[in-house]
Amino acid sequence: AQQLGSDCAFFIANTPAYATQRGEVLTPIKLNLGGYYLVLVKPNIHVSTSQAYAGVSPKPVAVPLTTLIQQPIEQWRDSITNDFESSIFATHPILSEIKKQLYMQGATYAAMSGSGATVYGLFKKEVDLEHLFAPHYYYATTL
Repeated sequence: AQQLGSDCAFFIANTPAYATQRGEVLTPIKLNLGGYYLVLVKPNIHVSTSQAYAGVSPKPVAVPLTTLIQQPIEQWRDSITNDFESSIFATHPILSEIKKQLYMQGATYAAMSGSGATVYGLFKKEVDLEHLFAPHYYYATTL
């Protein structure tokens, strides 16, 4: 997995995990998103990983993420953020618009994945938003 990418081990484990370092150090966590509906939207743009890291300004952590994710998912919107979003959204405003649309359509939580360019939303029930996000790549599934 490491040869494909430093964070690929995360996708092989098939269990929630807290990733550190470059994404290759995984610590299993208790997180049950069973029954939630996941929507992924990826516009036809490329976000340079090096540019993403150059533009990020990590914020001081008041409460560890491992603690925040134990809160009800409805509270995540105000407490869990992706530090990449501010700089990436400034250069690729379509990503910010996608996130806003996911919330407008009822997402309980939405964020950009990693350094982009995929944006995801978690919904309490199944939604069909493919028409809304055409022509972007769209994928949805129940967790």
